[in-house]
Amino acid sequence: MFRARVYVTLKASVLDPQGGAVERALHALGYEEVRGVRIGKAIDVTLEAPDEKSARERVEAMCRELLANPVMETFQIEAVEAEG
Repeated sequence: MFRARVYVTLKASVLDPQGGAVERALHALGYEEVRGVRIGKAIDVTLEAPDEKSARERVEAMCRELLANPVMETFQIEAVEAEG
């Protein structure tokens, strides 16, 4: 059993209105030093695979097919670790 953590974020060229709203709210709270906020999502996937390489390949396929929209998002697989 393996666990993978995937980060999905908007491409730099895509406007992030949620990030902009958070940045403005931080400024309103006195955090004037903030110069940018981008919002993304973290996805934890637990899967069965014979080895770490196979688990990583399967998670990458999941990202390309469903977890990330290739038109406007990028993904990064942070870790694939054995569980248990």
